[in-house]
Amino acid sequence: MIEKNKTILLVEDNPDDEELARVALTENHIANELVVVRDGQEALDYLFAAGKYSGRDVCDQPQLILLDLKLPKIGGLEVLRRIRADNLTRYLSVVILTSSKEESDLVESYSLGANSYIRKPVDFTHFVDTVRQLGLYWLTLNETVAPECCR
Repeated sequence: MIEKNKTILLVEDNPDDEELARVALTENHIANELVVVRDGQEALDYLFAAGKYSGRDVCDQPQLILLDLKLPKIGGLEVLRRIRADNLTRYLSVVILTSSKEESDLVESYSLGANSYIRKPVDFTHFVDTVRQLGLYWLTLNETVAPECCR
């Protein structure tokens, strides 16, 4: 079983996709805390301890960010740009998890520093398997770097 203290930040505005992610995590026995935010601004507020998340310890960053691209308020690519631009968050593991089939989204995601780009499988069984593989790699095998201010 994967360690519980490794938080997953799911940035997803679609309640159906959120529910699919929750079920897939449960099916794969991934018991990590799942924090869900519904738009790009809320994601940035969470990461930088602003707005309703002010007072949150900024050194307690998620082990993994699952970032959708098509988001209200601030789009996923801009969220990624801001994550990579700040010393506090630049080394966070960011996996783009999107239904976008646009080549430009793929190219821009990697040029902005995404760690991985995954298209959401339409088939539930494939989605569950994708989440299993994501959990195994990003939450168990991958080594992360804490922000300099938090070391």
